[in-house]
Amino acid sequence: MMSDALPARAGIGLKPQHFREVLASRPDVGFFEVHAENYMVDGGPFHHFLGRIREQYALTLHGVGLSIGGEAPPDEAHLDRLDALIRRYQPALFSEHLAWSGHGGVFFNDLLPLAYDRATLARVCEHIDRVQQRLRRRLLLENPSTYVEFAASTMDEAGFLREVVRRTGCGLLLDVNNAHVSCVNHGRDPYAFIAGLPLQAVGQIHLAGFSRDRDAAGAPLLIDSHGAPVADEVWALYADVIARLGPGGALPTLLERDNDVPPLAALLAEARQAETLMRRPSASPRDRVCEAGV
Repeated sequence: MMSDALPARAGIGLKPQHFREVLASRPDVGFFEVHAENYMVDGGPFHHFLGRIREQYALTLHGVGLSIGGEAPPDEAHLDRLDALIRRYQPALFSEHLAWSGHGGVFFNDLLPLAYDRATLARVCEHIDRVQQRLRRRLLLENPSTYVEFAASTMDEAGFLREVVRRTGCGLLLDVNNAHVSCVNHGRDPYAFIAGLPLQAVGQIHLAGFSRDRDAAGAPLLIDSHGAPVADEVWALYADVIARLGPGGALPTLLERDNDVPPLAALLAEARQAETLMRRPSASPRDRVCEAGV
C-alpha cells in the first residue's frame, strides 16, 4: 500500500467514470480524494476500484454527513462506519464541514449555515472533540459556502474558526472557492477573510468552480456548484493564499468537480495549473496568475 503521507501537490476527486482510466494510465497526480459516505458499505465495485487505486496513490477522505454544527451530537453509528473506512484505507487526511445537515432525526441533503455565537461555538467544539476522540485523528474543518446569514451571530466567520481551532486543536481545510462565494454573496472582501484565518492550521486546500445567479433584489449570487472549472477570481485568491503561506508553504490542494464531471484529462490539467502556482512562492500573486495562464 502507498505511504500515508500526503505530498504538497495537487490532487483530484476520484469519480467512478474515471476508475478504469486511472488504473490503465496511472496519471501523474499528487493524490485522490473520495467522499466517505459513498463508501460506507462492506463491498461492491466502488471498493474494488478504490482498493486498487489506493495501492498506487495517496488518499484523502472527505465527509459530508456528520452534521458537525447540528443540535444533536454526531451520530455514533455514522462514526463507527467512518472509523471502519479509515482503518480500511488509512487516508492521509479526514475532513468535514462547518455546517449542519440533520435535525430531529431527519437528514437534509444539504450543508446548512450556522449562527456564529457562543452557544454554537461550544456545541461545535464538543462535536469536534467527540469526532477526534472516536476516530483517533485530527479533523480538518472546512469553511462553508453560505447564501444567508443569521442576525443572531455575534462573531464573524474567521473569528469563529480561529476559536474552534484554538479550543479543539483541529485543523482547517481552506476551501478557497467557498471563501470567494461566501464573501461575494455577503458583500465582503475575500482577501481580508483569508487574512483573518489561522493559516498555520490549514492542512489542505480545496479549489472548485461556481455558477452565477441573482438574488431577489437583483444582486449577484454565487452558487458553490462544483460543476465548472475554477474561475479566474478563485485562482487569484489561491495565489494570494500561496503568497501568505510563504516559501516552502505549499499545501496539498484538491480540484473538486462533483457535477458535469469532465474527462479525466481536464481535471488533470487543472491540477497542473494549481501546481504551477504552488511552485512560484516568490512571485507576486498577480505575476503567478499570469504565468500560469489563468
